[in-house]
Amino acid sequence: MLSRTVLAASLALALFSPVRAEEAQPQPEIVVTATRVAQTVDATLAGVSVITRTDIDASGASDLLDLLRLQPGVDLSRTGGGGQQTSVFLRGSNPNHVLVLVDGVRVASANTGGFAWEQLPLDAVERVEIVRGPRASYWGSDAMGGVIQIFTRRLEGPRLALRGGSYGDARGSAGMGAWQGGEGFSVQAGLRHLRGYSATNAGLCSGPDDPYCSFDPDDDGYRSKNLAAQGALRVGSQRLSASLLRNDAEVAYDRGRSFAIEQAAAVNIEGDLVAGWSHRIGLSQYREDLRSPDIGALFLSRRAGLSWTNTLQLAPGQQLVAGLDLLHERGENRDLYAGSALYRDRRDNSAVFAGWQAHAGAWNGEVAGRYDANSEFGGHTTASAAVGLDTSERSRLTASVGSAFHGPNLNEQFNPGYGGYYAGNPDLQPEASRTAELSWGWRPDAVQSWETRAYRSRVRNLIAYTGPKNRAENTAHAQIDGVELSYALHLAAWRVGANTTWQDARDTDNDAELLRRPRHKLAATLERQFSADFSLGAELQAVGRRKDYGADLGGYALLNLRAGWRATPDWQVNARLENLTDRDYALVQGFNTAGRSAWLELVWQPH
Repeated sequence: MLSRTVLAASLALALFSPVRAEEAQPQPEIVVTATRVAQTVDATLAGVSVITRTDIDASGASDLLDLLRLQPGVDLSRTGGGGQQTSVFLRGSNPNHVLVLVDGVRVASANTGGFAWEQLPLDAVERVEIVRGPRASYWGSDAMGGVIQIFTRRLEGPRLALRGGSYGDARGSAGMGAWQGGEGFSVQAGLRHLRGYSATNAGLCSGPDDPYCSFDPDDDGYRSKNLAAQGALRVGSQRLSASLLRNDAEVAYDRGRSFAIEQAAAVNIEGDLVAGWSHRIGLSQYREDLRSPDIGALFLSRRAGLSWTNTLQLAPGQQLVAGLDLLHERGENRDLYAGSALYRDRRDNSAVFAGWQAHAGAWNGEVAGRYDANSEFGGHTTASAAVGLDTSERSRLTASVGSAFHGPNLNEQFNPGYGGYYAGNPDLQPEASRTAELSWGWRPDAVQSWETRAYRSRVRNLIAYTGPKNRAENTAHAQIDGVELSYALHLAAWRVGANTTWQDARDTDNDAELLRRPRHKLAATLERQFSADFSLGAELQAVGRRKDYGADLGGYALLNLRAGWRATPDWQVNARLENLTDRDYALVQGFNTAGRSAWLELVWQPH
C-alpha cells in the first residue's frame, strides 16, 4: 500500500504544474565533504544532499532531525522527545557506520562510536552536507553508510531570536558577526528550556511486575546552553581560521538525570603553496563528558587530530588530492560510587590517502585509496572508483564501487563487562563493507530534475555480543540493497521536492531484518512564496513498518505545516505546526513521540 502511495505522490509532483523553460535554473551548491576539496554537487559522482541555512529558516524546524528525516536514505530513531538519545541510519547502515563531522572535526564518542545528535543546537548550524555511500577512501573509519558534515553558523551582523512552543519549549539565541571577503568573525550563544513529556510508556515493560521496567509517567525535560564561534584572517598568502561549538546540557529521563558536554574545536591554515598546489592543515579537538549520577556512571571521551590535505592540478581536467590524518583517542568509563575506572584506555591512528579526479569531454572519473594504521587493531586498506558519462546535455550515468570499515570503539574493546557478561574484546577486527552503486540523473528542462540511485552493500565482521557470556565478537554479516528516487522543481514562486527510498537491510546469518530500518519511505515538501515577505509550506513523511526488539513498529504518515512572514525589513516571524493529524506512532518500542505541536519564532536581524 505504501509503495503505491509513494509512486502516486511522485507522479503527482512530476505533473504538478506547467513548466516554463525560461525559468532561471538554480545554481548548484558547492560541497567539500565528498572528496575533501570544493566541487559542485553536479560534479560529484556520489549521492549528495545539502541543507542550507535558508532551508533551515524556511522550515521552522525544532531540531536538525526534522530536516534529516526528509532526506533520501536517512532514517532515525529517538527514545522520547527533545534531548533524548537519537540515532541516525544512512542507507540502512548502523548509526556508528555514519561518519559525523562538525567543521571537519570527528565528533563520535571514542567510547561508544555514536554521535549525540540530540545535543546539537540547530540555531548554531549554517549548513549540512550529506554524502551517501562509502567514503572511507577519503575519510577512513566510520564512513560506511556515508558522511554527514555540519558547518557552524556564520553571522553577517547582529541577530537575536526567541522561540516558544509545545511541551514548554522555550529558547533564545543572540549573536554578532562581521565579515569582509574571507576575513571576519561570528559568535552566537543560545539557551533552551524544555519541559518535555514522558519519554517512555508501559510498552517498555513486559508486565506489571517487570523488575527491569523503568517506566515513570513524568515529564522528561531538557536544558542546555550553547556557544558557536568562528573567525578567519589572512596571513600572507595563507588563510588562518578557527571554529568552536560547545553544548552543555541536562537531560531528564525516567527516574534519573544526565549531564552532558559536547565540544568540537578546530584551527586551520590553508592556501596556495605554489602555482597549481594548494593545501590545508587542520588541528582538531573533540570532547564528550556524560555524567549520570543516578546510575553512578561517568563517561569521558577525548580526540585530538592533525590533518594535511593537498590538492595538485596535474593537467587540464585532472587533479590529485592527497594527504595524511593523525588521531589520538582516549576514553574512560568511571564508577562514580566506587571512584574507580572500569576502563581507561587510549589508541592512535595514522593514515595516508590519495584520490585522482579527471574530466575529459563527456567522461568523469575518480579513483581513491587510503591506508589506516591503528595501534590496537592494526592496518586497514580501503579503495573506491567511480565513473560518470554525460549521455546528453541533460542526463548523466554514473557507476561506483567502494570499500569501507568501522573500527571497534573503546567500549567494545576494553569494557570489563558486568560480572564478565557483555565484556569487550581487545582482539576485535574492524567491521568491513563493499558497496556497488549505479545512478542516473536527468534534467528535462531548466527548472526540474530527477535522480535515481541503486546500491548494494555487503558487510562482514559485524560486532555482536555472543557466547555463554555475550562477549563482543566479529561474527555477524549483513546485506543492504536499496533504491533512491528524488525529484525537484523550482518554478516561479513554487518549490517542490520529493524523494522515496526502498531498502532491504537484513542479517544474512538468520535472514532477519535489521532493526528500526523501514523498507519504504517517502518525503515531500511543497512551498509557495506569495510575496517577497510571506511564504507557506507543507511537509509529508510516510514511513513503512520496521522491526524492533520483540515488536513490529507500524508504519505512519506525518503532515507538517510551516509559514514565514517578514513583518519589517529587520523582523521575521516563523511558525511551524507538526503532526497536524495528531498521529500516534513510535520510533522505538516503549518510547513516546510528540503529538500535534506548534512553535512560533521571532527573529531580529538588521539588513
